Formats: sequence, structure tokens, C-alpha cells
Amino acid sequence: MRQVRGVPGVDFKIEDVRGTFPDEIEIKPLDHPVDATVRVPGSKSITNRALIVASLADETSTIENPLFSDDSYWLMDALVRLGLPVHADREASIVTIGGKRGIIPGSEVGEVEVFVGNAGTAARFLPPVLALGEGPYLVDGVPRMRERPVADLVEAMRSLGAEVRYTREEGRLPLGVRGGGIEGGEARVRGTESSQFLSGLLMAAPYAQRPVTLRIEGGLVSRPYIGITIEVMRAFGVDEIEEGDGSFTVPSGLYRARRYAVEPDASGASYFLAAAALSGGRVRVPGLGVGSSQGDLWFVEVLRRMGCDVEVGADFVEVRGPRRLQGIEADMNEISDTMITLAAIAPFADGPTTITNVAHTRHQETDRIAAVVTELSRLGVRVEERYDGLRITPGEVRPALVHTYGDHRMAMAFSLVGLVVPGIRIQNPACVTKTLPEYFDLLGTL
Repeated sequence: MRQVRGVPGVDFKIEDVRGTFPDEIEIKPLDHPVDATVRVPGSKSITNRALIVASLADETSTIENPLFSDDSYWLMDALVRLGLPVHADREASIVTIGGKRGIIPGSEVGEVEVFVGNAGTAARFLPPVLALGEGPYLVDGVPRMRERPVADLVEAMRSLGAEVRYTREEGRLPLGVRGGGIEGGEARVRGTESSQFLSGLLMAAPYAQRPVTLRIEGGLVSRPYIGITIEVMRAFGVDEIEEGDGSFTVPSGLYRARRYAVEPDASGASYFLAAAALSGGRVRVPGLGVGSSQGDLWFVEVLRRMGCDVEVGADFVEVRGPRRLQGIEADMNEISDTMITLAAIAPFADGPTTITNVAHTRHQETDRIAAVVTELSRLGVRVEERYDGLRITPGEVRPALVHTYGDHRMAMAFSLVGLVVPGIRIQNPACVTKTLPEYFDLLGTL
């Protein structure tokens, strides 16, 4: 990965986010049921949407409680390289961004290089925004990001009049974006690979030359994330979005700068709530409640079905674990980022657990279905792989070194196994810096 020594205005470096991690880490088992209140950092999903929208606003916005991680770093790095004033203060937990009313600076002497690392949100959100700019731009990422499909996004952008091309392989990064604006009109967006394509198009749509209508083809995975996108857009003043039957229409508009607070990350909270479920203990996460826009909060309903007592208040969520978890069948399509969390605790239930409708997770940081099957098998767990999911049969779990494939969610979810089984080691624990750099410190407080 390209090393960046910091950029003007962003007063932390990618090395600061990552810190120092050993090659592997052994998880210390709990000697009693967990009883804790865990304060989880800000949501990655909300942070990166707020960064994009604030960069398109009319004046300077302040984002409170953003997540400082690999993904948000690469997005801020890209915005600064595009000429937008960004100041990130980790100690004060704020980021300020000076928007230019949808004007994205370009270059007269060649393409502006926009490197997104392994940040899927940045890779999918930025191309439509860059199409609004003066151009030209080149969007690229790490080798794994080059493997992840972007054809659905590119075809939709072209339908809206944006000029975008593949510079190496059809359907993959790097992408060349000419800039010059988005005409608008109607586009069809396949929603079966990623909801991030639709989110990126929606956020850029108010600055198209005429209203934009996006029609969803083939269903939409991870639908709650579209709700997050629309909520952020409305918070910044674009609130006349029409939601039809499988379509979204966005009129011309202008984002208004504001002070915006990011709520805690529900996906990150899932690991600590699952720790309560696994140990028969109690965990409370403040800052998340019934008004949350994050679909992954409703992982608690999966835990409720497994026998947990769940309370979701106005500004907190709390889980109390049972004596023994119950095996369930769960369609995890809408909360697929928590699929691995469920898979990691399923071996300790009283019966099999079947996870369905998550075929799209094969195209994420790694092939997550295959990775989960491989690592559960390494732990001695009987598991059946299916195209769109897996079936896990409880049994004795043996000690092992868990491979993470550079996937933050593999590392965080499988560390839960180590809370109840001695000898569980996590390879490449540094990968958690993608979304939750403090994860192992927080786990240690349990």
C-alpha cells in the first residue's frame, strides 16, 4: 500500500491510525460473565457519508465524533488532494470541511490521482462526486479494491451523462473520470452487488443539471444503508427526495453547511453485544437507541431470537445473555456486516444455525462466506458452505490461529471465540484499523 506522510490540514497520518500491532494476538478468555458499559466510536458509514455531503455543501461544516480509521483517513486524504479544506482533530474528535457548493477542483496538467486504499465507501462514493468536478481524475486503490466490481456504478453514471472509463480492466478500478458535470435524468442501478453504488449516486444527484431518478434492478442488498444516506442528505438540507416503489428521485438542490454529530458505530457495537450473549453476561452501549438510522443495530433482534434479553432505549442498547444460546435460521441480507459476528458465536448454541441471503459478501474485503467456512473448520467446527450462506453445527471448538485475510470483521468477530475458548490467536490484528482501531483495547476492558 502507498504510504502517505500526511496531507495539509489532516493532522494525523495513516500510520497514526494503525498504531503498532504484533503479527498475531492471543485472546484472553473471560473468567466470569462480562458486565460492562462499552463506549463505541462513531459510525464509519455515517462518518464517510457526512464527509462526502459536507464537501459538497455551501460553507464550512463541523462533524463531531467522526470515526478516525483507515477508511475515513483515505476519504479525507482524497478530499484534501482534490483541493478541499479539511482539518481533522483527533483529540477534539471533530473534522471541519470547507464545502464549495459542489465545485470540485481539477487539474490543467493531467489527472488528479485519488487513491482510496481499501476503503469501499470511498471507492464507490467518490466517482459520482468527481463527475461533478472540473476533472480529470484517476481513482485507484489497493490490489483487493481492484478486484471488487464497479461496473454497476459505471453504467449508471454513464446513463446520467457522466464520462467515466476503465483504464485497465473492464468492470474494475482504476477509473478515469473526466468531470464536467452530470446531466441527470433516469438511470437503472443494479442493487444485488452493493448498496454503496446507489448511495454514491444519490449524494451527488442534487448537483446534476436536472433531477435524477434512480430505479433499482434485481433487489437491493443492505437496504438500511440507503436509509443512512438519505438521512445524512436531509440533515444537510436536501430533503425533497421522493422514494417510490423501487426508485428514488432527487431534485436539484444545495447542501447547507452545519454542525453534525455522528452516532456510535452499530456494526462495531455488535461484537460487544455478542460478547454478552456468549458469556451469559451484560453489555450496554450508550449513544445508540430507537432513533438510530443504522440497520446493524437490529442485530440485537438476532440475539433476542437466540435467547438474549434485549433492551433498546432512547439513547442506549443493552443485551443480557442466556445460560445457553439457541440455534436459529437468519436472513442476514439487510445486516450482512454482522453476519460474521453471528457465525462466530453460532458454534456455542444448542443447535445448528443457518445464515442465508448473503451472497454479496463474497465480493467484500474477502470472500466472507468462504473465509468463515475455512476458519470455523480450522477451529474444528462442522460447517456447510452454500452459495448464499452457510450452516453451522455446534461442537467442541479447538485452539487455533485464525487467519483474517486482511478483513477487519473476520478479526473482530473471531476474537469473540477466544473469550470462551483458550488458545485462540488472531493473525494480522492490525486489520481492525480499517474501521475500529481501538477494538482490541475495548475488548480488553471486558
